[in-house]
Amino acid sequence: MDSEEESFVRLRDDSLQSPEQLRQEIELNKELYSALEKDHAKLQSAKEAAEQRIQELKKEELHRALEQQLSLNGGEERAHQISAIREKNSRLRQQKKDLENKLEELMKKVVRNDPGMVLSSLPEKKMIFKGLPANKEDMNKLMLTPLIHFPLPGGSALITFEDAEVAQRIIKKREHMVELSCGQLEELDQCRVKVQAVPMDILLPSALEIRLTQSKRSILVSDLPSLDIPKEALLDKLELFFSKTKNGGSEVESRNFLEDSQQVVLTFTRDGVAEPLIERGHMEVPIGKGKYKIKISPCMCGDISDLQLQPSRCPRTVLLLGIPDVLSVESMRDALEIHFQKGSRGGGEVDALAYVPAGQTGVAVFVEDTAG
Repeated sequence: MDSEEESFVRLRDDSLQSPEQLRQEIELNKELYSALEKDHAKLQSAKEAAEQRIQELKKEELHRALEQQLSLNGGEERAHQISAIREKNSRLRQQKKDLENKLEELMKKVVRNDPGMVLSSLPEKKMIFKGLPANKEDMNKLMLTPLIHFPLPGGSALITFEDAEVAQRIIKKREHMVELSCGQLEELDQCRVKVQAVPMDILLPSALEIRLTQSKRSILVSDLPSLDIPKEALLDKLELFFSKTKNGGSEVESRNFLEDSQQVVLTFTRDGVAEPLIERGHMEVPIGKGKYKIKISPCMCGDISDLQLQPSRCPRTVLLLGIPDVLSVESMRDALEIHFQKGSRGGGEVDALAYVPAGQTGVAVFVEDTAG
């Protein structure tokens, strides 16, 4: 037993710590764990930020790639457009050159036929200028002089007064009792007639557009000699000359003598005859006992392509309606003029009067009012 007890030796255990030391170590470990958790959180946040940045860089790289691709495609499209524009410009330059060459050939042809003409011109007319120079803005304006034809029904009359105020008074009163004291009527109740006065409204052109076209079958013959022969004989001579193919003509469909310009319009039955004659410009035509050089020009036809009208009231003219046919034309005119000339009935000095009896019709022609 003694030997066994001697062999049992109690050794001191350094690993055993006091409770206070354990508590301190636990607190230390807690602080260390807390620091580790904070480090882990920071690392996790940094990881997420890095991943987000990677995604953004990928998107930016993708956008740059797309922009680069679009830029390449746009460059190809612009290059294609530029190539198409260059081809179009080249075609236009060639067309311009061809037209210039054609125009030059036509000019040479015209000058060769008539050196005094650059193009086939209208007939020449000598004029003496006695007016004042116009403004540059008015050079392309066409001045129209009104000449209005207005139908008048039966039983009506037109009275034009010298003063517009008189006409307005007559219209304002509207109904008028006109005395017929001419001795042709016996009964007293038939010596007066009731007429109505209304304003005279007409339509005047406010805008006019005329389209000019060259006739394909007609020519205008001018510079005709002043001969003591009838117009029909002159037309016969021209028709006979221009109906012959050796003179460059053909069968003449119609001929028309223009009184205002002393010129003649000849119309052929088929196309292709007028143009060569116009290109020649002048021809010698036998008329009577001599030959005369006449001029051949294109015949221009004018068509009204647009006409705009606006209502206009005649300030000095009154239209009378409802006039019965009880007197002769002359007597009724006198009765109307006497009645409406009296100042006691609102009338005044009459400038003109026209009367159309019942059952008939008339036409009144209105011209520009030049009265002061």
